[in-house]
Amino acid sequence: MFFHQFYLGCLAHASYFLGDEKTGTAVVVDPQRDIDQYVALAEEKGMRIEHVFLTHFHADFLAGHLELRDRFGAKLYIGQNGETEYDAVAVKDGDRFEWGNFAIEVRETPGHTPESVCLVIYDDVAEGAPPYGVLTGDTLFIGDVGRPDLFGSVGYTTEQLAGNLYDSLHQKVMTLPDATKVYPAHGAGSMCGKNLSTDTVSTIGAQRLSNYALKAPTKEKFIEQVTADQPEAPAYFAIDAQLNKKERPILETELARSVVPYSLDEFQRRAAGAQVLDVREAEEFAAGHLAGSVNIGLEGRFATWCGTLLEKEIPILVVAPKGREREAIMRLGRIGFDSAIGYLENADEVLASTKTVKFGRVDVRELAASRDQVTVIDIRQPGEFETSHIEGSILMPLAHVRARFAEVPRDRKVALICRTGYRSTIAISLLEQEGFTNLVDLRGGIVAWGEAGQPVTGAAPSCSTG
Repeated sequence: MFFHQFYLGCLAHASYFLGDEKTGTAVVVDPQRDIDQYVALAEEKGMRIEHVFLTHFHADFLAGHLELRDRFGAKLYIGQNGETEYDAVAVKDGDRFEWGNFAIEVRETPGHTPESVCLVIYDDVAEGAPPYGVLTGDTLFIGDVGRPDLFGSVGYTTEQLAGNLYDSLHQKVMTLPDATKVYPAHGAGSMCGKNLSTDTVSTIGAQRLSNYALKAPTKEKFIEQVTADQPEAPAYFAIDAQLNKKERPILETELARSVVPYSLDEFQRRAAGAQVLDVREAEEFAAGHLAGSVNIGLEGRFATWCGTLLEKEIPILVVAPKGREREAIMRLGRIGFDSAIGYLENADEVLASTKTVKFGRVDVRELAASRDQVTVIDIRQPGEFETSHIEGSILMPLAHVRARFAEVPRDRKVALICRTGYRSTIAISLLEQEGFTNLVDLRGGIVAWGEAGQPVTGAAPSCSTG
Protein backbone atom coordinates (compact mmCIF):
# COMPACT_ATOMS: atom_id res chain seq x y z
CA MET A 1 0.00 0.00 0.00
CA PHE A 2 1.13 3.50 -0.80
CA PHE A 3 -0.16 6.04 1.73
CA HIS A 4 0.22 9.82 1.75
CA GLN A 5 -1.28 12.57 3.89
CA PHE A 6 -1.78 16.01 2.35
CA TYR A 7 -2.12 18.88 4.82
CA LEU A 8 -3.55 22.28 3.89
CA GLY A 9 -2.48 24.77 6.55
CA CYS A 10 -4.91 27.55 5.61
CA LEU A 11 -7.88 25.32 6.45
CA ALA A 12 -6.02 23.01 8.86
CA HIS A 13 -7.33 20.22 6.63
CA ALA A 14 -5.87 16.77 6.02
CA SER A 15 -6.75 14.61 3.03
CA TYR A 16 -5.43 11.19 2.11
CA PHE A 17 -4.17 9.33 -0.96
CA LEU A 18 -4.02 5.53 -0.82
CA GLY A 19 -2.90 3.33 -3.64
CA ASP A 20 -2.05 -0.24 -4.58
CA GLU A 21 1.25 -0.27 -6.43
CA LYS A 22 0.51 -3.60 -8.12
CA THR A 23 -2.89 -2.80 -9.66
CA GLY A 24 -2.40 0.97 -9.94
CA THR A 25 -5.69 1.67 -8.18
CA ALA A 26 -5.81 4.82 -6.03
CA VAL A 27 -8.33 6.07 -3.46
CA VAL A 28 -8.60 9.65 -2.18
CA VAL A 29 -10.34 10.51 1.09
CA ASP A 30 -11.77 13.95 1.93
CA PRO A 31 -10.11 15.80 -0.98
CA GLN A 32 -9.81 19.56 -1.17
CA ARG A 33 -11.50 21.17 -4.16
CA ASP A 34 -8.31 22.04 -6.05
CA ILE A 35 -7.18 18.56 -7.02
CA ASP A 36 -3.91 19.11 -8.90
CA GLN A 37 -1.79 17.62 -6.12
CA TYR A 38 -3.72 14.33 -6.21
CA VAL A 39 -3.49 14.23 -9.98
CA ALA A 40 0.27 14.88 -9.89
CA LEU A 41 0.87 12.16 -7.30
CA ALA A 42 -1.22 9.65 -9.23
CA GLU A 43 0.80 10.37 -12.36
CA GLU A 44 4.08 10.09 -10.47
CA LYS A 45 3.10 6.71 -9.02
CA GLY A 46 1.53 5.41 -12.22
CA MET A 47 -1.87 5.11 -10.57
CA ARG A 48 -5.42 6.07 -11.46
CA ILE A 49 -7.80 7.64 -8.93
CA GLU A 50 -10.84 5.38 -9.14
CA HIS A 51 -12.52 5.87 -5.74
CA VAL A 52 -13.25 8.90 -3.52
CA PHE A 53 -14.60 8.70 0.03
CA LEU A 54 -16.08 11.51 2.09
CA THR A 55 -16.04 10.79 5.81
CA HIS A 56 -18.96 13.24 6.10
CA PHE A 57 -20.39 16.39 4.52
CA HIS A 58 -17.70 18.84 5.50
CA ALA A 59 -18.86 22.26 6.68
CA ASP A 60 -15.59 24.20 6.56
CA PHE A 61 -14.63 23.58 2.93
CA LEU A 62 -16.06 22.44 -0.38
CA ALA A 63 -14.67 18.99 -1.10
CA GLY A 64 -13.15 17.94 -4.43
CA HIS A 65 -15.09 14.73 -4.93
CA LEU A 66 -16.95 16.01 -8.00
CA GLU A 67 -13.72 17.35 -9.49
CA LEU A 68 -12.10 13.89 -9.17
CA ARG A 69 -15.21 12.21 -10.50
CA ASP A 70 -15.23 14.40 -13.58
CA ARG A 71 -11.47 14.07 -14.15
CA PHE A 72 -11.16 10.30 -13.65
CA GLY A 73 -14.68 8.90 -13.57
CA ALA A 74 -14.05 8.03 -9.92
CA LYS A 75 -16.77 6.32 -7.91
CA LEU A 76 -17.97 8.29 -4.86
CA TYR A 77 -18.75 6.94 -1.37
CA ILE A 78 -20.61 8.48 1.60
CA GLY A 79 -22.15 7.14 4.81
CA GLN A 80 -25.61 5.66 4.32
CA ASN A 81 -27.25 8.45 6.35
CA GLY A 82 -26.13 11.01 3.79
CA GLU A 83 -28.36 11.92 0.84
CA THR A 84 -26.76 13.38 -2.28
CA GLU A 85 -27.89 14.84 -5.60
CA TYR A 86 -25.04 12.99 -7.33
CA ASP A 87 -24.58 9.23 -7.60
CA ALA A 88 -22.69 7.83 -4.61
CA VAL A 89 -22.29 4.44 -2.97
CA ALA A 90 -24.00 4.47 0.44
CA VAL A 91 -21.62 2.70 2.82
CA LYS A 92 -22.49 1.12 6.18
CA ASP A 93 -20.94 -0.64 9.13
CA GLY A 94 -18.78 -3.58 8.14
CA ASP A 95 -18.54 -2.77 4.43
CA ARG A 96 -15.07 -3.76 3.26
CA PHE A 97 -13.36 -2.79 0.03
CA GLU A 98 -10.14 -4.43 -1.19
CA TRP A 99 -7.80 -3.21 -3.90
CA GLY A 100 -4.77 -5.43 -4.35
CA ASN A 101 -2.79 -5.36 -1.11
CA PHE A 102 -4.84 -2.88 0.91
CA ALA A 103 -8.38 -2.64 2.20
CA ILE A 104 -10.78 -0.13 3.71
CA GLU A 105 -13.37 -1.15 6.28
CA VAL A 106 -16.24 1.21 7.11
CA ARG A 107 -17.39 2.03 10.63
CA GLU A 108 -20.41 4.29 10.95
CA THR A 109 -19.69 6.96 13.56
CA PRO A 110 -22.56 9.48 13.77
CA GLY A 111 -22.06 12.38 16.15
CA HIS A 112 -20.19 15.21 14.49
CA THR A 113 -22.74 14.75 11.72
CA PRO A 114 -25.38 12.04 11.23
CA GLU A 115 -23.65 10.47 8.21
CA SER A 116 -20.09 10.45 9.59
CA VAL A 117 -17.96 7.36 9.03
CA CYS A 118 -14.44 6.33 10.00
CA LEU A 119 -12.36 4.28 7.58
CA VAL A 120 -10.14 1.56 8.98
CA ILE A 121 -7.12 0.97 6.72
CA TYR A 122 -5.40 -2.39 6.26
CA ASP A 123 -2.09 -2.74 4.44
CA ASP A 124 -2.41 -6.53 4.54
CA VAL A 125 -5.62 -8.15 3.30
CA ALA A 126 -4.91 -11.50 4.97
CA GLU A 127 -7.59 -12.61 7.42
CA GLY A 128 -6.76 -11.50 10.96
CA ALA A 129 -4.20 -8.89 9.90
CA PRO A 130 -4.16 -5.88 12.27
CA PRO A 131 -5.25 -2.48 10.97
CA TYR A 132 -2.61 -0.05 9.79
CA GLY A 133 -4.59 3.02 10.76
CA VAL A 134 -7.96 4.73 10.84
CA LEU A 135 -9.07 7.82 8.95
CA THR A 136 -11.30 9.42 11.57
CA GLY A 137 -12.67 12.40 9.65
CA ASP A 138 -14.10 14.82 12.22
CA THR A 139 -15.09 12.08 14.67
CA LEU A 140 -11.77 11.85 16.52
CA PHE A 141 -9.09 14.52 16.37
CA ILE A 142 -5.69 14.50 18.00
CA GLY A 143 -6.43 16.00 21.40
CA ASP A 144 -10.14 16.52 20.74
CA VAL A 145 -13.31 15.16 19.16
CA GLY A 146 -15.60 16.65 16.53
CA ARG A 147 -17.98 19.36 17.66
CA PRO A 148 -21.60 18.16 17.78
CA ASP A 149 -23.33 21.52 17.39
CA LEU A 150 -23.08 22.21 13.65
CA PHE A 151 -26.21 20.26 12.65
CA GLY A 152 -28.42 21.21 15.56
CA SER A 153 -30.83 23.09 13.29
CA VAL A 154 -31.70 20.21 10.95
CA GLY A 155 -33.57 17.78 13.16
CA TYR A 156 -30.92 16.93 15.72
CA THR A 157 -30.15 18.65 18.98
CA THR A 158 -26.57 19.25 20.02
CA GLU A 159 -27.07 16.93 22.98
CA GLN A 160 -28.41 14.13 20.77
CA LEU A 161 -25.42 14.34 18.46
CA ALA A 162 -23.02 14.54 21.40
CA GLY A 163 -24.55 11.37 22.80
CA ASN A 164 -24.22 9.67 19.41
CA LEU A 165 -20.61 10.80 19.26
CA TYR A 166 -19.87 9.23 22.65
CA ASP A 167 -21.32 5.91 21.49
CA SER A 168 -19.45 6.06 18.18
CA LEU A 169 -16.13 6.72 19.87
CA HIS A 170 -16.43 4.05 22.53
CA GLN A 171 -18.15 1.37 20.46
CA LYS A 172 -16.57 1.87 17.03
CA VAL A 173 -13.25 3.75 17.24
CA MET A 174 -11.64 3.07 20.61
CA THR A 175 -12.17 -0.67 20.17
CA LEU A 176 -9.30 -0.64 17.66
CA PRO A 177 -5.87 -1.84 18.85
CA ASP A 178 -3.76 0.76 20.66
CA ALA A 179 -1.10 0.64 17.93
CA THR A 180 -3.59 1.74 15.24
CA LYS A 181 -2.52 5.06 13.76
CA VAL A 182 -5.05 7.90 13.93
CA TYR A 183 -5.31 10.19 10.91
CA PRO A 184 -7.94 12.94 11.38
CA ALA A 185 -9.35 15.38 8.82
CA HIS A 186 -8.28 18.49 10.74
CA GLY A 187 -5.60 19.89 13.04
CA ALA A 188 -4.98 22.98 15.16
CA GLY A 189 -6.69 26.09 13.81
CA SER A 190 -9.81 24.33 12.57
CA MET A 191 -13.14 25.51 13.97
CA CYS A 192 -14.47 21.94 13.79
CA GLY A 193 -13.26 21.47 17.38
CA LYS A 194 -11.81 23.48 20.26
CA ASN A 195 -8.64 21.69 21.42
CA LEU A 196 -7.00 20.27 18.31
CA SER A 197 -3.30 19.42 18.35
CA THR A 198 -0.68 20.62 15.89
CA ASP A 199 0.25 16.95 15.40
CA THR A 200 -1.14 15.36 12.27
CA VAL A 201 -0.92 11.70 13.30
CA SER A 202 -1.28 9.83 16.58
CA THR A 203 -2.35 6.38 17.77
CA ILE A 204 -5.45 4.99 19.44
CA GLY A 205 -3.39 4.24 22.54
CA ALA A 206 -1.97 7.75 22.77
CA GLN A 207 -5.39 9.29 22.43
CA ARG A 208 -6.81 6.98 25.05
CA LEU A 209 -4.26 8.39 27.50
CA SER A 210 -4.22 12.07 26.53
CA ASN A 211 -7.46 13.14 24.85
CA TYR A 212 -9.59 15.02 27.39
CA ALA A 213 -12.89 13.96 25.79
CA LEU A 214 -12.05 10.26 25.87
CA LYS A 215 -11.31 10.46 29.59
CA ALA A 216 -14.81 11.67 30.52
CA PRO A 217 -16.03 9.26 33.24
CA THR A 218 -19.64 9.12 32.00
CA LYS A 219 -21.65 9.81 28.88
CA GLU A 220 -23.34 12.73 30.63
CA LYS A 221 -19.98 14.28 31.52
CA PHE A 222 -18.78 13.77 27.94
CA ILE A 223 -21.82 15.61 26.59
CA GLU A 224 -21.24 18.44 29.04
CA GLN A 225 -17.57 18.77 28.12
CA VAL A 226 -17.80 18.61 24.33
CA THR A 227 -20.75 21.01 24.07
CA ALA A 228 -19.12 23.69 26.23
CA ASP A 229 -16.98 26.58 24.94
CA GLN A 230 -17.03 25.64 21.26
CA PRO A 231 -15.77 28.42 18.95
CA GLU A 232 -18.36 30.40 17.06
CA ALA A 233 -18.93 28.71 13.71
CA PRO A 234 -18.69 30.95 10.62
CA ALA A 235 -21.95 31.41 8.73
CA TYR A 236 -20.56 29.70 5.63
CA PHE A 237 -20.31 26.35 7.46
CA ALA A 238 -24.02 25.67 6.99
CA ILE A 239 -23.76 26.63 3.31
CA ASP A 240 -20.79 24.38 2.55
CA ALA A 241 -22.31 21.40 4.36
CA GLN A 242 -25.28 21.66 2.00
CA LEU A 243 -23.15 22.29 -1.10
CA ASN A 244 -21.18 19.11 -0.43
CA LYS A 245 -24.43 17.19 -0.92
CA LYS A 246 -25.26 18.85 -4.22
CA GLU A 247 -24.33 18.53 -7.86
CA ARG A 248 -22.54 21.79 -8.69
CA PRO A 249 -20.02 23.26 -11.16
CA ILE A 250 -16.44 22.07 -10.69
CA LEU A 251 -13.67 24.48 -9.71
CA GLU A 252 -12.02 24.71 -13.14
CA THR A 253 -15.31 25.82 -14.67
CA GLU A 254 -15.68 28.56 -12.09
CA LEU A 255 -12.07 29.73 -12.44
CA ALA A 256 -12.42 30.02 -16.20
CA ARG A 257 -15.30 32.42 -15.59
CA SER A 258 -13.87 34.41 -12.70
CA VAL A 259 -10.13 34.89 -13.29
CA VAL A 260 -10.56 38.01 -15.41
CA PRO A 261 -8.25 41.07 -15.37
CA TYR A 262 -9.71 44.60 -15.26
CA SER A 263 -8.18 48.01 -15.74
CA LEU A 264 -8.59 50.42 -12.82
CA ASP A 265 -11.47 52.24 -14.53
CA GLU A 266 -13.36 49.03 -15.26
CA PHE A 267 -12.55 47.64 -11.82
CA GLN A 268 -13.96 50.73 -10.08
CA ARG A 269 -17.03 50.72 -12.30
CA ARG A 270 -17.79 47.13 -11.33
CA ALA A 271 -16.95 47.75 -7.66
CA ALA A 272 -20.18 49.74 -7.20
CA GLY A 273 -22.11 46.51 -6.77
CA ALA A 274 -19.35 44.27 -5.44
CA GLN A 275 -17.13 43.50 -2.46
CA VAL A 276 -13.51 44.54 -2.99
CA LEU A 277 -11.18 42.03 -1.36
CA ASP A 278 -7.54 43.09 -0.94
CA VAL A 279 -5.44 40.02 -0.18
CA ARG A 280 -2.08 41.76 0.26
CA GLU A 281 -0.12 41.71 3.49
CA ALA A 282 -0.89 44.16 6.29
CA GLU A 283 2.08 46.46 5.67
CA GLU A 284 1.23 46.84 1.98
CA PHE A 285 -2.46 47.39 2.70
CA ALA A 286 -1.75 50.04 5.36
CA ALA A 287 0.54 51.90 2.95
CA GLY A 288 -2.23 52.38 0.40
CA HIS A 289 -5.47 50.70 -0.66
CA LEU A 290 -8.70 51.41 -2.49
CA ALA A 291 -11.40 53.02 -0.36
CA GLY A 292 -13.99 50.54 0.85
CA SER A 293 -11.87 47.43 0.38
CA VAL A 294 -11.62 44.62 2.93
CA ASN A 295 -8.17 43.30 3.73
CA ILE A 296 -7.84 39.55 4.31
CA GLY A 297 -4.24 38.53 3.66
CA LEU A 298 -3.33 35.34 1.85
CA GLU A 299 -0.75 34.36 4.45
CA GLY A 300 -3.15 33.92 7.40
CA ARG A 301 -6.45 32.09 7.92
CA PHE A 302 -7.61 33.47 4.60
CA ALA A 303 -10.44 31.07 3.81
CA THR A 304 -11.91 31.10 7.31
CA TRP A 305 -12.06 34.89 7.52
CA CYS A 306 -13.36 35.27 3.97
CA GLY A 307 -16.14 32.83 4.83
CA THR A 308 -16.87 34.73 8.04
CA LEU A 309 -16.80 38.32 6.79
CA LEU A 310 -17.77 38.27 3.11
CA GLU A 311 -21.24 37.82 1.65
CA LYS A 312 -21.34 34.71 -0.51
CA GLU A 313 -23.93 35.98 -2.98
CA ILE A 314 -22.41 39.42 -3.61
CA PRO A 315 -19.78 39.60 -6.40
CA ILE A 316 -16.15 39.77 -5.26
CA LEU A 317 -13.38 41.78 -6.94
CA VAL A 318 -9.82 40.92 -5.93
CA VAL A 319 -6.75 43.08 -5.38
CA ALA A 320 -3.70 40.82 -5.19
CA PRO A 321 0.09 40.92 -5.66
CA LYS A 322 1.05 40.29 -9.27
CA GLY A 323 1.02 36.58 -10.02
CA ARG A 324 -1.23 35.63 -7.10
CA GLU A 325 -4.60 36.71 -8.49
CA ARG A 326 -5.64 33.22 -9.60
CA GLU A 327 -4.49 31.77 -6.29
CA ALA A 328 -6.71 34.17 -4.35
CA ILE A 329 -9.77 33.36 -6.45
CA MET A 330 -9.04 29.63 -6.29
CA ARG A 331 -8.77 29.79 -2.50
CA LEU A 332 -12.17 31.48 -2.35
CA GLY A 333 -13.42 28.54 -4.39
CA ARG A 334 -12.10 26.13 -1.77
CA ILE A 335 -14.89 27.28 0.54
CA GLY A 336 -17.51 27.53 -2.19
CA PHE A 337 -17.26 31.30 -2.71
CA ASP A 338 -17.57 31.21 -6.49
CA SER A 339 -18.79 34.80 -6.72
CA ALA A 340 -15.46 36.33 -7.77
CA ILE A 341 -15.82 38.24 -11.04
CA GLY A 342 -12.27 39.41 -11.65
CA TYR A 343 -9.19 41.20 -10.34
CA LEU A 344 -7.32 44.48 -10.65
CA GLU A 345 -4.67 44.05 -13.33
CA ASN A 346 -1.13 45.03 -12.28
CA ALA A 347 -2.40 46.04 -8.85
CA ASP A 348 1.00 46.91 -7.39
CA GLU A 349 1.80 49.43 -10.13
CA VAL A 350 -1.74 50.81 -10.32
CA LEU A 351 -2.01 51.44 -6.59
CA ALA A 352 1.39 53.15 -6.53
CA SER A 353 0.11 55.80 -8.95
CA THR A 354 -3.47 56.15 -7.68
CA LYS A 355 -5.02 58.09 -4.81
CA THR A 356 -5.43 55.56 -2.02
CA VAL A 357 -6.46 55.32 1.63
CA LYS A 358 -3.76 54.85 4.28
CA PHE A 359 -3.59 54.18 8.00
CA GLY A 360 -0.84 54.00 10.59
CA ARG A 361 0.87 50.98 12.08
CA VAL A 362 2.57 51.63 15.40
CA ASP A 363 5.18 49.67 17.28
CA VAL A 364 5.06 48.78 20.96
CA ARG A 365 7.08 51.81 22.05
CA GLU A 366 4.74 54.22 20.27
CA LEU A 367 1.57 52.67 21.66
CA ALA A 368 2.96 52.47 25.18
CA ALA A 369 3.99 56.15 25.09
CA SER A 370 0.50 57.29 24.02
CA ARG A 371 -1.52 54.72 25.96
CA ASP A 372 -3.55 57.32 27.90
CA GLN A 373 -4.70 58.99 24.70
CA VAL A 374 -5.63 55.84 22.80
CA THR A 375 -8.58 53.45 23.07
CA VAL A 376 -7.28 49.92 22.57
CA ILE A 377 -9.67 47.39 21.01
CA ASP A 378 -8.60 43.75 21.14
CA ILE A 379 -10.29 41.74 18.38
CA ARG A 380 -9.18 38.24 19.43
CA GLN A 381 -11.40 35.49 20.81
CA PRO A 382 -12.53 35.61 24.47
CA GLY A 383 -10.26 32.73 25.47
CA GLU A 384 -7.22 34.48 24.00
CA PHE A 385 -8.17 37.72 25.72
CA GLU A 386 -8.57 36.07 29.10
CA THR A 387 -5.12 34.53 28.83
CA SER A 388 -3.31 37.79 28.20
CA HIS A 389 -4.41 41.32 27.34
CA ILE A 390 -3.50 44.97 27.77
CA GLU A 391 -5.05 46.50 30.86
CA GLY A 392 -8.09 48.62 29.96
CA SER A 393 -8.45 47.26 26.42
CA ILE A 394 -11.90 46.46 25.05
CA LEU A 395 -12.67 42.94 23.84
CA MET A 396 -14.44 42.96 20.47
CA PRO A 397 -13.93 39.68 18.55
CA LEU A 398 -13.33 40.25 14.85
CA ALA A 399 -16.48 38.39 13.78
CA HIS A 400 -18.54 40.88 15.86
CA VAL A 401 -16.89 44.14 14.80
CA ARG A 402 -19.56 45.06 12.26
CA ALA A 403 -22.32 44.54 14.81
CA ARG A 404 -20.54 46.68 17.40
CA PHE A 405 -19.52 49.77 15.41
CA ALA A 406 -21.45 52.00 17.82
CA GLU A 407 -19.06 51.08 20.64
CA VAL A 408 -16.01 52.38 18.79
CA PRO A 409 -15.20 56.03 19.66
CA ARG A 410 -14.93 58.49 16.78
CA ASP A 411 -13.48 61.38 18.81
CA ARG A 412 -10.11 59.85 19.73
CA LYS A 413 -7.44 57.58 18.31
CA VAL A 414 -8.26 53.87 18.31
CA ALA A 415 -5.62 51.14 18.23
CA LEU A 416 -6.65 47.68 17.05
CA ILE A 417 -4.68 44.70 18.29
CA CYS A 418 -4.79 40.94 17.82
CA ARG A 419 -2.20 38.24 18.31
CA THR A 420 0.38 39.22 15.71
CA GLY A 421 -1.26 41.86 13.50
CA TYR A 422 -3.17 39.84 10.90
CA ARG A 423 -6.70 40.19 12.25
CA SER A 424 -6.28 43.78 13.46
CA THR A 425 -5.68 44.95 9.88
CA ILE A 426 -8.87 43.18 8.81
CA ALA A 427 -10.73 45.00 11.59
CA ILE A 428 -9.39 48.38 10.48
CA SER A 429 -10.60 47.74 6.93
CA LEU A 430 -14.09 47.00 8.30
CA LEU A 431 -14.10 50.15 10.42
CA GLU A 432 -12.94 52.25 7.47
CA GLN A 433 -16.01 51.12 5.56
CA GLU A 434 -18.09 52.80 8.27
CA GLY A 435 -16.20 56.08 8.04
CA PHE A 436 -13.71 55.67 10.90
CA THR A 437 -10.43 57.44 10.16
CA ASN A 438 -8.41 57.84 13.37
CA LEU A 439 -7.20 54.24 13.39
CA VAL A 440 -3.88 52.48 13.92
CA ASP A 441 -2.92 48.90 14.52
CA LEU A 442 -0.13 47.40 16.61
CA ARG A 443 2.63 45.69 14.64
CA GLY A 444 3.21 42.25 16.07
CA GLY A 445 0.09 42.41 18.25
CA ILE A 446 -0.05 41.18 21.83
CA VAL A 447 2.92 38.90 21.14
CA ALA A 448 5.18 41.88 20.43
CA TRP A 449 3.72 43.77 23.39
CA GLY A 450 4.52 40.95 25.80
CA GLU A 451 7.95 40.23 24.33
CA ALA A 452 8.87 43.91 24.79
CA GLY A 453 8.22 43.55 28.51
CA GLN A 454 5.06 45.65 28.58
CA PRO A 455 2.52 44.72 31.28
CA VAL A 456 -0.21 42.20 30.43
CA THR A 457 -2.73 40.43 32.61
CA GLY A 458 -1.18 36.99 31.99
CA ALA A 459 1.93 35.37 30.59
CA ALA A 460 3.11 36.72 27.25
CA PRO A 461 1.96 34.36 24.45
CA SER A 462 4.31 32.60 22.09
CA CYS A 463 4.43 33.69 18.46
CA SER A 464 1.80 32.34 16.07
CA THR A 465 0.10 33.70 12.98
CA GLY A 466 -3.27 35.30 13.72
